[in-house]
Amino acid sequence: MEKELIIQKVKTAGVVGAGGAGFPTHVKLNASAEIVIANGAECEPLLRVDQQIMAHYPERVIKGLELAMDSTGAGEGVIGIKGKYRKAIEELEKEIKKSFRKLRIHILGDYYPAGDEQDLTYEVTGKIVPEGGIPIMVGAVVDNVGTLYNIANAVEDEPVISRCLTIGGAVQNPVTVQARIGTSFRELLELAGGASVSRYALIEGGPMMGEVVREDDVVKKTTAGILALPEDLKVVYKKLRTDRAEARNGKSTCDQCFECTIVCYRNLLGHALYPHKIMRTLFLDPQSYKDEPLLTQSFLCTQCGLCDFFACPLDLSPRKVLRWVRTSLAARGIKNPHQRKELMTHVEREFRRVSVKKLKARLGLDKLDHPAPLKSEEFVPAVARILLKQHIGVPAEPVIKKGEKVQEGQVIGKVPEGKMGADVHASIGGTVTEVNEKYIEITK
Repeated sequence: MEKELIIQKVKTAGVVGAGGAGFPTHVKLNASAEIVIANGAECEPLLRVDQQIMAHYPERVIKGLELAMDSTGAGEGVIGIKGKYRKAIEELEKEIKKSFRKLRIHILGDYYPAGDEQDLTYEVTGKIVPEGGIPIMVGAVVDNVGTLYNIANAVEDEPVISRCLTIGGAVQNPVTVQARIGTSFRELLELAGGASVSRYALIEGGPMMGEVVREDDVVKKTTAGILALPEDLKVVYKKLRTDRAEARNGKSTCDQCFECTIVCYRNLLGHALYPHKIMRTLFLDPQSYKDEPLLTQSFLCTQCGLCDFFACPLDLSPRKVLRWVRTSLAARGIKNPHQRKELMTHVEREFRRVSVKKLKARLGLDKLDHPAPLKSEEFVPAVARILLKQHIGVPAEPVIKKGEKVQEGQVIGKVPEGKMGADVHASIGGTVTEVNEKYIEITK
């Protein structure tokens, strides 16, 4: 299929990155690349969604990968996947044998965060993405396997109206399910039999990079999972502390032990990111201090959480401190000055990486790590609340009004011409019962 047609169909279908960031996929497919990498690492503990997609829909993943190669002109397609996902590897290998393209599987170790696109790019290509850069700068396009699944559907004129996600943690029956966009988390929690503990927090995404949400919040195109985690877990109470409070804690407590920098995987890739040095600057005010080059290192942090949840022996949060500093700098109009291209990985990179097994044990997640098989029936709610902004860029603008009848798959929100974003579609057919600047609600 020709590049222009692929991009148009992907844009019309409202496809965005399914791995978490939500970057509009039609923009990424408009690049010229040497290699397309399918991200099937799924390094967040307790999630099962990407493995299930690869194991149950391998032909969709491979077709999406081939279409991404067509669009970018890439001569090679590689699926980065952990060796422990044996069923998914077996099914993907069957589909690869049917293809006439240059496709292969790259086996990854079971470490966190293997799914970071820059770490994955280095593992597959041996090239380091420049500081503050993106994989296309070294000739690579990286797409989550869920994104590739949606690309394959998009060229068959199927818009993104549902999302495959895991419901896990402290629930009665962990499960992976295809749920319509706009489904409430409360309904999905009930689908998994409810929480198995009396006091818990609900996390959207994985335990490391996910955020605490409410049960009335809803599924987005980027929702990879819903986890019920006991309130007394370290990952929960640390997520509930504010960035400013963490900065105050660090100011009085940090002993410069260096542990946060030791595990920082961007530092291990050669980037000039030293979290312990940022902690030194807490006696400075990032809102007024102008000449401290260390502060701008905060722009290189990806918020993976290793320094926060795994490394610090004093229970501090360099991750939140870096975010607080970066937000303060951005408010003053300061941008990332770190753009070095000639980088070299740390000599101890292989030895400093954190295994997922050790991470789960440290955080008390190993007792919550259960299989979450894919449920065959799609979950379709009676009411869908569809957010107008589920992506990087500007929100979609409603093109329907309250009281109108809409059909499943109909465009209900469009991004203004010339702006970056993604259209949204009706995930169920019915009557529009609410329209505001944040969402559109449809009732069956």
